[in-house]
Amino acid sequence: MAMMGPAADSPDAYIAALSGWQLERCTMMRAAILDAVPFEETIKWTNLVFMANGPCILIRAEEHRVLLGFWRGKRLREVDPRIRASGKYELGNLVVTERVEVSAEQVSKLAAEAYRLNIELGNPAART
Repeated sequence: MAMMGPAADSPDAYIAALSGWQLERCTMMRAAILDAVPFEETIKWTNLVFMANGPCILIRAEEHRVLLGFWRGKRLREVDPRIRASGKYELGNLVVTERVEVSAEQVSKLAAEAYRLNIELGNPAART
């Protein structure tokens, strides 16, 4: 695994391809996201992607980190100031490493707010 997540045909296969701390964190984050709101879960761009009125959240396991990405991440920095802007749109990422903790409660709170924003503001991938 380099700068991309593991090659996988399904979300379950994505998680099954992980090991160690990444398996632990990704399993927890996935469960917290799915417990928060009714996302559609899929694999896109070699990432685990959670859809709600368009792409909303992604999990990407890399060699030394896991990205918890949000299509509307810039708007979520008040919920978790560790989210860093990424790209020219509203993207933002929370970088998780073996030493950087994130709780299921934090992930659920971020997921619920990300979902609300997509429902309220529309599909972030539909550029006007």
